[in-house]
Amino acid sequence: MKLDLVVADYITLKRAAGARFKTAEGILQAFSRTVGRIEVREVTKDTVLAFLNGSRAISSSWHLKHYTLAGLFRFALQRGLVSASPLPDRVPRRPPYAMPYIYSAEELKRLLDATEQLDVTHPIAHAAGSVPALTYRTLLLLLYGAGLRLSEALALTVDDVDLAQHFLVVRGTKFFKSRLLPVGPRLSAVLTVYAERRRSLVVRPSGKAFFLRRNGTSISRETAERYFRIIRGRLGLARRDDAYFQPRLHDLRHTFAVHCLVAWYRQGADVQRLLPKLSTYLGHIGLAETQSYLTVTPDLLRLAGRRFESYAATEGRP
Repeated sequence: MKLDLVVADYITLKRAAGARFKTAEGILQAFSRTVGRIEVREVTKDTVLAFLNGSRAISSSWHLKHYTLAGLFRFALQRGLVSASPLPDRVPRRPPYAMPYIYSAEELKRLLDATEQLDVTHPIAHAAGSVPALTYRTLLLLLYGAGLRLSEALALTVDDVDLAQHFLVVRGTKFFKSRLLPVGPRLSAVLTVYAERRRSLVVRPSGKAFFLRRNGTSISRETAERYFRIIRGRLGLARRDDAYFQPRLHDLRHTFAVHCLVAWYRQGADVQRLLPKLSTYLGHIGLAETQSYLTVTPDLLRLAGRRFESYAATEGRP
């Protein structure tokens, strides 16, 4: 049986079982395109290893690809399509966890200011499929102001944005959980300005997506990330450590979380009591993921240390 047909059957099976499988589907289709239309039993260890290694250093994506292909070839083995799995016997050690990039207030201002120049300086600024500057600026403010995942923001429809009641309905999230998010007055005002001009920014809306390209269609993740790379390059915004990735759109979500924690510490709030609320707001499946933000920046570690010292001193009094 041809590899591409095995991939298609496996994806169908996973979807029928209720898995979103979007990332895995992309990996499998990329593998199928790379290898070509050969019989699945002709796939060799060298072929798989070449795909896993790619052209970059070993990263967490190596293990994600390995995990995905392992599932595919288990499926093929169970159906007698191959006699053995062609995955490599040895799996490299996972690279150390890469800390998210936390934008400073000055960097956030520069990013937002740079979006205003998109309509003027971008080479495809007025192409049908381009993204208007106001649209992209609003998207960035939403990612930072509400801590949304990019996929969640781009999936918003006009019905999900209730500006009269100041809340968002976030659906179809990473863990299949919808959530109702209140938004503050400043972010609500930003969204209102965009909502009032949304239709005038496009030729004609072709759907209910809240964020639209100039031709009226929804914005893809790839388009949003491409625009961000353009802006980041113009600003010369880069990490100074040896991290695998440069500052990303997703880091706006991390920045939202860290800035919330810093503000709470400075206000003298009970951060441990508030952590579950932040976890729910972010749509985390458990508290551990939210707690990891406490060690992200020196500023947070310093504030947390001071709080602990104050607590310890109080507890130690007779």
